[in-house]
Amino acid sequence: MEQSNFSSPFINRELSWLEFNERVLEEARDTDNPLLERLNFLSITSSNLDEFFMVRVASLKDMVNAKYTNPDPAGLKPADQLELISEKTHEMVKKQYSTFNRSLIPALEREKISILKFNELDPQQRKFVDNYFESTVFPVLTPLAVDAGSPFPLLSNKRLNLLVRIETEIKSKKKSISKRVAILQIPSVLPRIIRLPGKDEHAFILLEDIVSAHLDRLFTGVKIGTVSCFRIMRNADLAFDDEDAADLLSEIEEQVRQRQWGEVIRLEIQAGYDPEILPFLTDIMNINESDVYRISGPLDLTLLSKLSRAIDAPELCYPPFSPQPNPFFYDKDDLFQVIRERDVILYHPYEAFDPVINLIKQAAADPNVLAIKQTLYRVSGQSPIINALAEAAISGKQVLALVELKARFDEENNIQWAKKLEQAGCHVIYGLLGLKTHSKITLIVRSEEDGIRRYVHLGTGNYNDITAKIYTDFGLLTCSEAFGREATDFFNMISGYSQPLFWRKLVPAPKWLRIDTLNRIRNEQRNAEEGKPAWIVAKMNSLVDQEIIEALYSASNAGVKIALIVRGICCLRPGVKGLSENIVVRSLVGRFLEHARIYYFYNNGQEDLFLSSADWMPRNLDRRIELQFPIEDARTRQRVIEVLSAQLRDTDRARNMHPDGSYSRADRRKVDDFDSQVYLCEKAIKVASQLNENPIYMDRFVPREDPDKLHDHRRE
Repeated sequence: MEQSNFSSPFINRELSWLEFNERVLEEARDTDNPLLERLNFLSITSSNLDEFFMVRVASLKDMVNAKYTNPDPAGLKPADQLELISEKTHEMVKKQYSTFNRSLIPALEREKISILKFNELDPQQRKFVDNYFESTVFPVLTPLAVDAGSPFPLLSNKRLNLLVRIETEIKSKKKSISKRVAILQIPSVLPRIIRLPGKDEHAFILLEDIVSAHLDRLFTGVKIGTVSCFRIMRNADLAFDDEDAADLLSEIEEQVRQRQWGEVIRLEIQAGYDPEILPFLTDIMNINESDVYRISGPLDLTLLSKLSRAIDAPELCYPPFSPQPNPFFYDKDDLFQVIRERDVILYHPYEAFDPVINLIKQAAADPNVLAIKQTLYRVSGQSPIINALAEAAISGKQVLALVELKARFDEENNIQWAKKLEQAGCHVIYGLLGLKTHSKITLIVRSEEDGIRRYVHLGTGNYNDITAKIYTDFGLLTCSEAFGREATDFFNMISGYSQPLFWRKLVPAPKWLRIDTLNRIRNEQRNAEEGKPAWIVAKMNSLVDQEIIEALYSASNAGVKIALIVRGICCLRPGVKGLSENIVVRSLVGRFLEHARIYYFYNNGQEDLFLSSADWMPRNLDRRIELQFPIEDARTRQRVIEVLSAQLRDTDRARNMHPDGSYSRADRRKVDDFDSQVYLCEKAIKVASQLNENPIYMDRFVPREDPDKLHDHRRE
């Protein structure tokens, strides 16, 4: 395709994100995936869409309300974007429920798994449900009348509600019927999916159906009319000014509390609703018809992940896989000794996150450790790392923890961890004003026979032992003096007023990373213009930054071969004649969430390789504290390069991007079927089974071949 086919060289980020959610939805529709995993994928699309509305759509609505009309790089004004988003999300919701009703429900029934309505219960099940309602549900319910003396209640974000219409006969000379309404919130403190007794081991009923069937217990002495089930979505995008907040922690606590009561931006209402009720709700909530989503099934399909967990059927899941031990740490008690002998690269979830946790634990208990410093963005609910840091502080060690309070939807969790660490005696900081800290780094200072030694962990993902089992991320463990010195400089910068003039190893954002990335892209362009081989291979979550994209276009026009692996949003148009004909883009969506950021530049044969916490997005390059770091040890380079090579070869999980922003499965006709995630699982198991300390042999990645081979797989 030629550039003249498009009004802009850029794709709108919101529409690109919706394409990503479509790829996740494809996994739910793919009958090659195990049944319960398909439920999980559909649940993920629902959760993703909720967050998209609460943050991205809410932000666009704020712009429209503020009469902001400037177009984005794709040439779309906020109002234009909202119109296109509404069109695509309504269609997406229809696909979600078509998948649920026409594909997943019949497949579940074939496995004797059923979600029953109250009128489908046998006598034993009905008795159980009646007893469950009386003993557990009824005491929790609170019906709220809506009339002149009782205004419409303030409803919580994302909660299920029943709107019950009451018909009461009023005695007079002429009989008439007065219709009133009441709101009943389905309690979120109770499980939504209830297992039923009986011969069918996997029969369930939803809590809202139990409540609907027992409304006569709540509204006695009146005639119940129609019942409509609905859910609202509110603006949950927090807005606060670091500089104006006297106490950042208290300010964010207050903002999190207010999140439940933001402006209503979306209404979902279940099929079978009272048509007279809908105008009443839209008027009360001040929303448009385009904000209403009529749902042909149970509201909030995130319930499917709960259903999946409730079913004990391993044959309907992915084959079991446990993160494997890294051979260098296997059966080793002294982790510091292992790191002194060599740099170690960990690739989660193929390799266990345990060495990272155990290193922090060992440091906390080691009397020779003088200080531990760490950045924390998202940690698990029962974080062993938090506990180890607290123990280290209690034992008298210097512990610095940067806890990012503004990690979206993890604010409450991080506030509690910050308080716990402070109570234990840790120095807790919240980062630099106006910047979100997204870097992943740990520094351990240890006194040894030959003096002070610094141990460093740098990662592409969070210090979260739960997500480390499902997100793919790299972590580097080193005691290199150069890394240790710059890790010290980095922590001094974010905790004090230090401003390093330059960096030799680490590349932080903001300020340095954008410049470094642009220089490396332009260096490849110069090499191509001089007739030298030039390649860029980059793997990331999202590609949005306009300046980076323009630099990639310029490099492509100069002859640089560019292969991009972008899981989510991609605002670049690949394969456009005269613009990006040397650029290919692919996305991998599979069992594990691809989260690692890898950046490779051929650099006239020097082959510079970096891992990073940052995507190529304005927020990462300009508004966050990020870290990019080089992979220099030959053995660790082979590990990282093999992952790039495998994902460039993938024909099973990969989708190739087209110039119009759409995606299609990789063409399997000319190559053998290859699933990079399955391959990496099998390789991790094979390596771990050998349990030796010999360097792990990896096939050499040849970038001058693989980017060209990708062109054979792309469909125009």
